[in-house]
Amino acid sequence: MADIKKIGMDIELSEETAQGHYSNLAIISHSSSEFIIDFAAVLPGVTKARVKSRIILTPEHAKRLLISLQENVTRYESSMGKIEIPKARPISEESPFGGKPA
Repeated sequence: MADIKKIGMDIELSEETAQGHYSNLAIISHSSSEFIIDFAAVLPGVTKARVKSRIILTPEHAKRLLISLQENVTRYESSMGKIEIPKARPISEESPFGGKPA
């Protein structure tokens, strides 16, 4: 992933793709030959989430993505501070966005 600059690859990014999609939920599944990551957005009080993007990777590229994400999180935390992940609570007790579920 970070090797792209090293080999001099030219990357094209359309305006539409550059806008991106907001996601606060990733669902990951795999088979023997591929990893599938679905990105969705969950809204408070809504029990349905629509997948905005699906990425399909080979196991090797999934591992490369994992390593690249870890390197980037490490760099982020060294300059911005540790990312804290709150303890998960059962949805029946409280919604992930605070307050009681709708």
